[in-house]
Amino acid sequence: MSIATVSVIGLGYIGLPTAAILASSGCQVIGVDISEHAVATINDGRAHIVEPGLGALIASTVGQGALRATLIAEPADAFMIAVPTPFKGDHEPDLAYVKSACDTIAPVLKKGDTVILESTSPVGATEQVAKWLAAARPDLVIPTARSQDEFTDIAIAYCPERVLPGNVLIELVKNDRVIGGLTPACSEAAKRVYALFVKGEIILTDARTAEMCKLAENSFRDVNIAFANELSIVCDRLDIDVWELIALANRHPRVDILQPGPGVGGHCIAVDPWFIVHSSRDQARLIRKAREVNDAKPDWVIDKVCAAVDEVRAARGTDENVRIACLGLAFKRDIDDLRESPALAICERLADLPGCDVIAVEPNIDALPKQLAGRVVLENVDVAIGVADVILLLVDHHQFGDAYRLVDTRVPVIDTRGLWRERRDVRRENAAAHEPVDTMKMAVGDLDQSMARP
Repeated sequence: MSIATVSVIGLGYIGLPTAAILASSGCQVIGVDISEHAVATINDGRAHIVEPGLGALIASTVGQGALRATLIAEPADAFMIAVPTPFKGDHEPDLAYVKSACDTIAPVLKKGDTVILESTSPVGATEQVAKWLAAARPDLVIPTARSQDEFTDIAIAYCPERVLPGNVLIELVKNDRVIGGLTPACSEAAKRVYALFVKGEIILTDARTAEMCKLAENSFRDVNIAFANELSIVCDRLDIDVWELIALANRHPRVDILQPGPGVGGHCIAVDPWFIVHSSRDQARLIRKAREVNDAKPDWVIDKVCAAVDEVRAARGTDENVRIACLGLAFKRDIDDLRESPALAICERLADLPGCDVIAVEPNIDALPKQLAGRVVLENVDVAIGVADVILLLVDHHQFGDAYRLVDTRVPVIDTRGLWRERRDVRRENAAAHEPVDTMKMAVGDLDQSMARP
């Protein structure tokens, strides 16, 4: 059966790029989202998220009439569900958004359609999708894991994304994809959809294996990051430069230690391992411990900041508020994605410290998220560094690379990314080209007014 129209449910960091790539590949694409802002922005030919090349692709495909967005599901030949799958309570998977997506598309399903779950999900989620659709559409023969060669009216499969933010448009096309159908026929039907745009290899398996494959990939990353994060804490205690150590250790032909940071963020690596732990608590001991190590890293960072604040206060001998500049809020370099970001969580907790004023710098956003609004000031990097008493570098955005040249060497710096580890004795009085004195005095005056307490 030919695939003329594809509907993508959820137009976020994965759904929107996928919809745009499909539309550029010759399909008619209908994007569905609950956000009126997202729908209006897309239909205006613009992207509501930051991803290199996405804005131009949206403008092109919308302009050609190949892509449009709506709040209400419409008939299509294939439906791709790309909605969030957070956890709740004690790290229990929350499939509420997936169920809502199923409820949305159920009324418009017809015989011959293909439904693909892309959202990272616990093992068994695809089977649950089938149950929800069967309950909503008893007139259709819905596949199950036991159907095998039996006839069904629609195909249901799972195909997780495995892209890197900042390089999504390239990796959606070039990366291999793993597709797991509830039946072999379901896998083949889903393969026809991805064959429209994927240049990498498409490998077929069953739904549970595909679900676990995605979780295993991100858990592997999480365990390795936990090793790097724990190593950074040990090296700090022993007065060793962890980045130099890692560079030296990685000269071993079979060693490839990752880089430490303030924690682990993003909707995948920070969440997916808990799906495995939840389903196999007694067996997933290493995976759970890695999650605990990474989840605890922000506490260590905050302790370092508090120690620096105490040093500043002791040197001053006054009760004047201490200004903390937090450089970066996103969960990784050069994107605007704040989901599960340890940098954002750290900034939020620092805002609660008594006697401290927090200045946030995030060059990829125009406004603070609601949890920081009214509690933190959003500034550019030059101003923040110019007025800060303590500097906390949380994300290695490219805009921060040379910013160390503005840092007074008397100001404590906590660099969680190793971006400034080569910083030497560079003082602002030697940077006359930046005209720092008058500019920074003006910035301090402006910031004093903006941070005045009621």
